[in-house]
Amino acid sequence: MPRDASFSFTQSAIVAGAGFGGIAAALRLRAKGYDVHLIDRCPRLGGRGQVFEKDGFRHDAGPTVLTAPHLFEELFALFGKKMSDYVTLVVPDPWYRFQYHDGDTFDYGPTDAATEAEIARISPDDVAGYRRMAAWSKKIYDVGFTKLSAVPFHSPAFMIKQIPHLLRLRSFESVWSMVARHLKHDKLRRAFSIQPLLLGGNPFSTTAIYGMINHLEREHGVWFAMGGTGALVDAFERLMREEGITVSLNTTIAQIKVENGRASGVVLDTGTQIDADVVVSNMDPVHVYRNMLPQSDVSNVAKVRAKASRLSMGLYVLYFGATTTWPDVAHHTVWFGERYKTLLRDIFKKKKLADDFSLYVHRPTATDPSFAPKGCDSFYVLCPVPNLAGGQDWATEGPKLRDRIVASLEATMLPGLAEHITAEFAMTPEDFSHDYLSVDGAGFSLSPFFTQSAWFRFHNKGEGIENLYFVGAGTHPGAGLPGVVSSAKVLDSLVPVAEPVL
Repeated sequence: MPRDASFSFTQSAIVAGAGFGGIAAALRLRAKGYDVHLIDRCPRLGGRGQVFEKDGFRHDAGPTVLTAPHLFEELFALFGKKMSDYVTLVVPDPWYRFQYHDGDTFDYGPTDAATEAEIARISPDDVAGYRRMAAWSKKIYDVGFTKLSAVPFHSPAFMIKQIPHLLRLRSFESVWSMVARHLKHDKLRRAFSIQPLLLGGNPFSTTAIYGMINHLEREHGVWFAMGGTGALVDAFERLMREEGITVSLNTTIAQIKVENGRASGVVLDTGTQIDADVVVSNMDPVHVYRNMLPQSDVSNVAKVRAKASRLSMGLYVLYFGATTTWPDVAHHTVWFGERYKTLLRDIFKKKKLADDFSLYVHRPTATDPSFAPKGCDSFYVLCPVPNLAGGQDWATEGPKLRDRIVASLEATMLPGLAEHITAEFAMTPEDFSHDYLSVDGAGFSLSPFFTQSAWFRFHNKGEGIENLYFVGAGTHPGAGLPGVVSSAKVLDSLVPVAEPVL
């Protein structure tokens, strides 16, 4: 419920959207002294990081891999608290398993020695190349992540100053090109170029700046929260309530109020108005700039971006339980089909739903048996597909795709799946559009091309509107948990400390 402003003793802030970017923004604003109200249309916090339960099986609905945990720890430290008192993180072994169409596998992590031993088994000549790639990835990380991920990029002059660094780091080339310069074997090239796909980008067109992910993982590790990503969300909810942040769920914001060129609050779909001194949007910026703001106040730059942005692919996600277990299946598996580049071209450029696919298979019961009843396994399988611009009828295509996925997994890593599968359901790009107000049902907002990164991405400071700010996947620095949490960190240099209100 809206609060009577006459009882407020400090400036107020509304955070629209409770994904990880919104949660981080709410905490950072609270630490600056704001009276914070976090609002989301979903039934629980976490944005796309919802938790689904069916017949005793639990599923993280969104992100399942945690990297750069220090970014989460910082949010607890703002209030003199320790994340370890709220949630337990563990390291899966291996970090990822890559399974190829010929049946071969490649285990990545959790140590350099383990990774290099696997590389040597597949292609001994590529061990030296991997070391060179790792060193190059660190150079990208030292600039792209350490120096630039938490600073605002709304100034063209600041962007111009970065051009020499970006050219030196070959940001004009793709992640695939960067990896291919160092590694020769196709299996290894696939394994070390796939990461942008998990952030909404085609490795053959995503800027090589995202090559920093290799060093990010090696520097900070790959983690899993016991209880799932939902347990991390619950930890943040506890922290926010302890610190006096108001949370409203199952509540949809229809408009952002603008008065005299300044954001002054929000209007709910019920017509209720809630005033605030600062508004932070963790919603899809394409949707916000197209549909939630007075167009007369939006700058031409934002209008062009909102109209012409190239969005990420869509996602088909199949959730299911199994009345048996596959103990040898890793926690995280990237399952490659035979095609790679041409499959991605079908998805991103042609917007075509092909008969084949590559998959990400999440088996949390490998680490945390609480995700399923005793003697059972829990899975989610993510399949990149065209977003809604492809025009597919998901009521027809969804069940067909489900059958192809189940048959392929049964023939490879999950023998007997058809006999044991249970408690299944799925999400399609139509669900992403409806549940998260994601334009065209895109899984990750904007694709991370070079011309949609840094200054060219939606800015963290509102375009043409004062006191409006943006965090999340569509803004600088980009998608993925480190990216969206860093986008909230940008606010530290944009939003002033709250002032007392009489």
